[in-house]
Amino acid sequence: MTVGQLSQVDKGFLEQMEDAGRRYAGRTGEREGHREALEQHGILYADTRERVSSRLNRLGVDWAMAAAIERTPATATTGTSLDLDRELVSTDLLTLERFMGRNDLIGIDYLEGGYLAARSVGRITVRNPGSSHQGTGFLVSPSLLMTNNHVLGSAEEAAAGVVEFNFQAGLDGLPLVPVVFQLDPQSFFVTHRDLDFTVVAVSARSRDGQPLASFGRLPLKEARGKAVIGELVNIIQHPNGEPKQLALRDNQIVDVLDDYLHYSADTAHGSSGAPVLNDQWEVVALHHAGAPRKDRDGNVLAIDGTPWQPSMGEHRVDWKANEGVRVSRVLGAIQQVPLSGAAAALRAELFAVGSSLHPVEVTPPTVLTDRTNGTAPQSATMDGSGGQHATPGSVRWSVPLHISVSLDADAPQPPAPSPAAGPVQRATTPSYVGLPAGIGSIDGQSPAERDLAAAMVNLAAFSSRPYFDEAADRVARDAYYAGIHVGNPTSLRLALTEHLESTHERRPAYKPMRLLYPFVDLHPDEKLRSIYSGQDFTPQELIEADAAVEAARIGRWQEFMLHESAPGPEAIEAQLDLLEASLPFNCEHVVPQSWFAKKEPMRGDLHHLFACEPPCNSFRGNIPYFDFPDFNEVVMEGCGRREPGKFEPSKGKGPVARATLYFLLRYPGEIGDEARELQRTGLELLLNWHKDHPVDLYEQHRNAAIAEMQGNRNPLIDHPEWAEEIDFAGAWP
Repeated sequence: MTVGQLSQVDKGFLEQMEDAGRRYAGRTGEREGHREALEQHGILYADTRERVSSRLNRLGVDWAMAAAIERTPATATTGTSLDLDRELVSTDLLTLERFMGRNDLIGIDYLEGGYLAARSVGRITVRNPGSSHQGTGFLVSPSLLMTNNHVLGSAEEAAAGVVEFNFQAGLDGLPLVPVVFQLDPQSFFVTHRDLDFTVVAVSARSRDGQPLASFGRLPLKEARGKAVIGELVNIIQHPNGEPKQLALRDNQIVDVLDDYLHYSADTAHGSSGAPVLNDQWEVVALHHAGAPRKDRDGNVLAIDGTPWQPSMGEHRVDWKANEGVRVSRVLGAIQQVPLSGAAAALRAELFAVGSSLHPVEVTPPTVLTDRTNGTAPQSATMDGSGGQHATPGSVRWSVPLHISVSLDADAPQPPAPSPAAGPVQRATTPSYVGLPAGIGSIDGQSPAERDLAAAMVNLAAFSSRPYFDEAADRVARDAYYAGIHVGNPTSLRLALTEHLESTHERRPAYKPMRLLYPFVDLHPDEKLRSIYSGQDFTPQELIEADAAVEAARIGRWQEFMLHESAPGPEAIEAQLDLLEASLPFNCEHVVPQSWFAKKEPMRGDLHHLFACEPPCNSFRGNIPYFDFPDFNEVVMEGCGRREPGKFEPSKGKGPVARATLYFLLRYPGEIGDEARELQRTGLELLLNWHKDHPVDLYEQHRNAAIAEMQGNRNPLIDHPEWAEEIDFAGAWP
């Protein structure tokens, strides 16, 4: 970086350095405890038992063997005096001994892995009128690059930036020809000041026409066990904007914080944004700042012992230790950003890549994203308080899945042209989310591919149908309620409950992309609208976004099963819950799943499923509905207002009220038995919303379409007047 006057970039780095220094100073006692444990007991005892166990599991090593080696003095020839079966454990033992600092030998494949990892690291240069600065960045998906917020703090800054790969010396010592790619914040830009990360799209082709895919990527993984205190890590970097260099295995992790790692490393200015990697070349942190040495007056010291000034350049700072942002925290923050369309697809692609079982990928699939249709860009900035700001756009895109669209035994068949002509064939593929055994491919297609294919078949079939046939639906409605009599509130409730259950003949699994998005939840303009915010989407957008999310879930489930030895039911359930929370579909259960323990058929019942973007979904969570008397401002723009234990949506009050009332009739006694669920006192609110927001054409269409698919109907849509005739209070436990 050219350091003259204190630029915004300089200010950003100085703030990060000061924050890192305070965190480092506040952990002196903990670090000293880690150091003593390393010296007296070894690497197995410097970190928590849980973290060390996860690390050993990831390495495929038994704790007992590791503990035995740690207790045994090392020898000069083998690294241990244990009498072990070398034929059985030679490779694993070498890995373990190296991990524990007992042996400097390393397999030759280590160099190949490092070479491949380095391919994905490039030098970022931003040139603005009168100034320029540089940093390091690395590819984390086929289209996205990660660096620091203080390197690329805004989409405007990124638009003036490029990334250069191969800015390094070749085997002959001569410089290679750099390959320069323009950054593309119009397609994707997400940044976070406190966690000091930025993720930005990169042009698919370099200035001279070379493909970005040839430089691979370093997937980001949330999996536990990537590194522990005392372990040595590697940093691939462009210090001071110089050709690519490597700080190799001379960088020890000295502390683990909630959001950060502290480690000693030979990094310098210009290394901001570099990947911190373990010996398996997995990214464990994003390097961003350091703790500087200071004199008694609090002045930052230069490496020659004099007070440091910004004009000297950041590479002259005398660092005590360096700090990196933990990958799991970065991924968690990215997942919370409200995105849609092409940007949401690119994010899903990042998480799908992150589920890979290989730490370095150099032959990614072709990216089919269309970034040239002139639609509005989408970017997001997150501040330290959790505030999120998004500029939505609508673009055409496809996810990188190979799809052969065909009808099969599990795909719903195209429906007949009339809503009253008969039901759609039920989608019977079991949801892998609840059935881990069901995630294998069939006929070369993964579950995500098969669901996407079935959804696209349905979308094409439904596109030729009338939106709503009022005359046919009137006939179907009258026939459905024949024999149901009004007069006694309790008798009416019991009769409807029995009828709704007995006619609920077809019970599709929870796969909103197959049935909800292609037809059920469409509005008259053939768009989907978020039930809480009203933001609209095309059916294809949400179908493909959910397919990408499903592919990412499957990959992360496979990785979990690979690295967990015989997980018990509780561990499996916890992992499945984590997958759903971190990779949500664009769908809302207006009666939250936690209220009925995610049981079927409630989970897949289309009557209470609505399109909803993940940020609004998570904003509501499982909070009961509430009617604020002064509802004139919102906590999160567009979704509604939320206070502890209370949520009022901006949109959709009539539909969510009628869907919840349906649930009470269809599943009496299932909800309302805990304080955080819908209580009897909430009934008046639902009835008021039902009255104040009458049934419209959209809900009539939904009801007819769901009746076709499930067999049962929502009485509150067909007969709104019955709301005053039904004893809903009897539906509580």
